[in-house]
Amino acid sequence: MTDIDNPVLVIATRNPGKVREFRRMLAGLSFRVLSLDDVGVDINIEETGDTFAENARLKAEQYHAACGELTLADDSGIEVDALNGGPGVRSARYVRPGQTDEEGRERMLADMADVPGWRRQARYRAVIAVVGRQTEGQVRLFEGTCEGAIAHEAIGESGFGYDPIFWLPGERRTMAELSAEEKDAISHRGIAVRDAVAYLKTLV
Repeated sequence: MTDIDNPVLVIATRNPGKVREFRRMLAGLSFRVLSLDDVGVDINIEETGDTFAENARLKAEQYHAACGELTLADDSGIEVDALNGGPGVRSARYVRPGQTDEEGRERMLADMADVPGWRRQARYRAVIAVVGRQTEGQVRLFEGTCEGAIAHEAIGESGFGYDPIFWLPGERRTMAELSAEEKDAISHRGIAVRDAVAYLKTLV
């Protein structure tokens, strides 16, 4: 079977870092993994949910309606205990809508400037939603978390978002110091994707 014969799976994000990660982690599936741009969907869905699950479901359903293909959407972010669980669902707009990764990191480091090391616990959380004709219109959800802490400065060049300031005590490195393979093995998105992959294999 050629690739063109394989069913389509649309990744409902325009974040290039997420597209790269998803394509890498879904590479073994018998799907043609396409982006929103690949299928000509140029609408933007506002994330109005109060939880990652609500936003993931909202994006999956609406982007599926727009493209008609099996659609995978995620919502993810960072929850910092000293910030009362924030920025949470607002991680990508912690400073402003359309913020750069650097702006988000700088704002968090500033907000955490007076927080001692033992109170800097945080976690990455991701929820993936899958919906399409193959799921009979039912949205399937998969969740992953990764525990860590907020570093006192940015360290590392890999990854994106808050990775350079997300310290992994077990690794004694930030997420941005891990290789792609190391990150996939322990990250919130990697955990959620593995569960999603097991489900997606049942749809082929």
